[in-house]
Amino acid sequence: MGDALNPVAEGRRLRVAVIGRGAIASYVLDAIGGDAALNVVAQILRPGTREACPPGVDAVIATDDLGSLPVRPDLVVDCAGHDALRLFGAQALSAGIDLVSISVGALAESGLAETLEAAGRAGGGRLRLASGAIGAMDALAAAAVGGLDTVSYTGTKPPGGWRGSPAEEALDLGALTAPAVHFDGTAREAALRYPKNANVAAMIALAGIGMDATRVTLVADPAAKANVHEIEAAGAFGRMRFTVEGQALAGNPRSSALAAMSVVHAIRREAAPIAV
Repeated sequence: MGDALNPVAEGRRLRVAVIGRGAIASYVLDAIGGDAALNVVAQILRPGTREACPPGVDAVIATDDLGSLPVRPDLVVDCAGHDALRLFGAQALSAGIDLVSISVGALAESGLAETLEAAGRAGGGRLRLASGAIGAMDALAAAAVGGLDTVSYTGTKPPGGWRGSPAEEALDLGALTAPAVHFDGTAREAALRYPKNANVAAMIALAGIGMDATRVTLVADPAAKANVHEIEAAGAFGRMRFTVEGQALAGNPRSSALAAMSVVHAIRREAAPIAV
């Protein structure tokens, strides 16, 4: 029965709807537009928004209701931030539509994860979380099976990378001459206080030992040339430590190139008969 409902098993292209029009959404649409296994049936924007239809996209729809799309997608892809996951997440899952999201930090909010889980159980849709600007989440999740004792994350960015965040309340970002910590707490606290910056902390927490047990330190460093993510974990498996030095998307210093790439990878996994 499962194969009969699977677009790949049916031999047809996977129908995809992408939410958003920012740097990550644009990258994703460019990357998957010519994929023979995918059919981008809609780009979803905020109500009242207007935009020309980009190449490879069947329609641009300004709506807050997935039911208004002209074609039912097999997969909805959230590239628009926490608000999009709140608005469309339960809609998609309760309708039996799978959802890929990069807005992992939103799951730190009270009740949202439970709402999405209930919608998925009721409708049959599944939420897939793109790994975002970090890697090795498969290793961390595997280690969690045997039990983890500690997981910590340190995120370091140039001062400009923290503008528009609570870091400006703690530090004079323009006057720094040495690395300075502006947050030290749990992954849940980081995700709630830094919704545009702390999706990585939330992803690590969900893969590992949870939002409230994962320790997070956020640093502004005037000598940093890239966004640096450092993860350490220890448990029954042993110990691991890994670092990712991420570059921003061209033309948008606030968006991670690897985060955008991870969304494309997650979409292609849904259409692939063999996936890594």
